[in-house]
Amino acid sequence: MPNPIVHWEIVSPERGVQLQEFYANLFGWKIKTENPFNYGLVNTQSSLGINGAVGPGEGPRRVTLYAQVDDLQAYLDRAESLGATVLMPVTEISGVITIALFCDPDGNVFGLMQNNA
Repeated sequence: MPNPIVHWEIVSPERGVQLQEFYANLFGWKIKTENPFNYGLVNTQSSLGINGAVGPGEGPRRVTLYAQVDDLQAYLDRAESLGATVLMPVTEISGVITIALFCDPDGNVFGLMQNNA
């Protein structure tokens, strides 16, 4: 199964809302925050590329790419066997999506995503 990049996010625990305003003003993105987490879902208003999110979150400030996978735990286990460190185990978010995060051997944060369809 191919594992495309399906989402990205820019997270800042301290300045998430300010970053939403920054990117909306910089690129003209529409950012929707009507959710309990103030997680800003980005509509880039383009058919090119993929949409993502900007907002507050837990953990370090980061820019994260998410790959779509069919078995989160299997990919986390494989990443660990290749030298990664798990930052967030398999976690369901509001019954909508299930994600996990790891840190690659060079310290980059990378996400895995599985739809709950």
